[in-house]
Amino acid sequence: MQLYSTNDRNNIVSFSEAVVKGIADDGGLFLPVSIPTLPKSFFKEMESLSFQDIAHIISKELLKDEISDNDLNKIISGSLDFPVPLVKLDQGLNILELFHGPTLAFKDFGARFMAAMLSHITRDSKENTVILVATSGDTGSAVANGFYGIEGIQVVLLYPSGKVSHIQEQQLTTLDKNVTALEIKGTFDDCQRLVKQAFADNEIKSAIKLSSANSINIARLLPQSFYYHYAYAQLKDKSKPVIFSVPSGNLGNLTGGLLAKEMGLPVHKFIAAVNANDILPQYLHTGKFVPKPSVQTISNAMDVGNPSNFARIVSMYDNSRERIDGVVFSRSYSNLQTEASIKELFTKYDYVADPHGAVGYAALKDYLSEFPGNYNSIILETAHPAKFSDIVEKIIGKEVNMPDRLAQCMKKDKRSIKISSDFEDFKSFLATFAADKNII
Repeated sequence: MQLYSTNDRNNIVSFSEAVVKGIADDGGLFLPVSIPTLPKSFFKEMESLSFQDIAHIISKELLKDEISDNDLNKIISGSLDFPVPLVKLDQGLNILELFHGPTLAFKDFGARFMAAMLSHITRDSKENTVILVATSGDTGSAVANGFYGIEGIQVVLLYPSGKVSHIQEQQLTTLDKNVTALEIKGTFDDCQRLVKQAFADNEIKSAIKLSSANSINIARLLPQSFYYHYAYAQLKDKSKPVIFSVPSGNLGNLTGGLLAKEMGLPVHKFIAAVNANDILPQYLHTGKFVPKPSVQTISNAMDVGNPSNFARIVSMYDNSRERIDGVVFSRSYSNLQTEASIKELFTKYDYVADPHGAVGYAALKDYLSEFPGNYNSIILETAHPAKFSDIVEKIIGKEVNMPDRLAQCMKKDKRSIKISSDFEDFKSFLATFAADKNII
């Protein structure tokens, strides 16, 4: 698969190069030069296929002969080995639970797939690689667990101090070996900016082999298209138009869905459900993309004021707001509206949702109110509610069951390094870090 940079369609690299680089040399994000259409037979037979089968067929279609069938099977079976159930709440109303992976968040799909893919691609390399990850909550722990203990790879997590939940912070900061957590005095946007600046700094790049495991990395994005197909496969009645409501922050999850649609998945509409950080709905309303400082909310993984994957979306649709508006509906919701949605899901359907899934529910309700019809609606539930138990339990008046692996994490000691959001401080840290780890 050949990929181009969103900053220059003539800047073309192979899939392996794109995975290792993370970001194009010109600062753009990678997208396939051409997106293949899956055969009609695939959609006819998919009900009988497992999630791993579907992932393998899509990967093979995208990657063609770049990776052998045997290696693809190993990568997929080793990284995507957890359930992806579609839970029916009501007629035409479903929730796709994406939180059954090791760190109880949808980020496990992309992080584990990328870790396995990067390990495969660099298996013969004698160079050490530093993975830089900006996280607003769940990405960091998913990446850290995906790469934990892998030889030749060091993971540096950047997260905003005081702006992730206590449980998320425990997941981020309690690993050792090749994982280092940086607690940044700033916002997620500061963390993301530091990562982008590092990739653009020639002095750093000449001394350290860098890669990124955020959704800006194409290997993180591809597996996020797999579960849209599998959700569709689990629907019993495929005669009704399908709508996905996607909790959205950095827009990687939404982009994965759009990629699935471009490959042939029959999706009627995507609902990009956002919190107070309303950059996407404002763009769809005004035609202007205006990044702004992120606002802290209870759905913190979506606290993004300058979503990176916006560049991919506009590139996929030739910078046409009208075309994007044709496939994406977007609304934003306050903390109070999010809390009300958590309450309603519990009282009406006996379903315990986390704040992100609740935003997805609120947006779906608004869409159905504005565009009534007989749909198959699917809300993406992106994190286990136990990760936000302090919020959820107050709303539903009931204790949220905490999985054992999360309970064990809470007993461990926090390990983080605090630094400012100034790039020179971060650059100094990387130089010292690389020397300590004998990477330079």
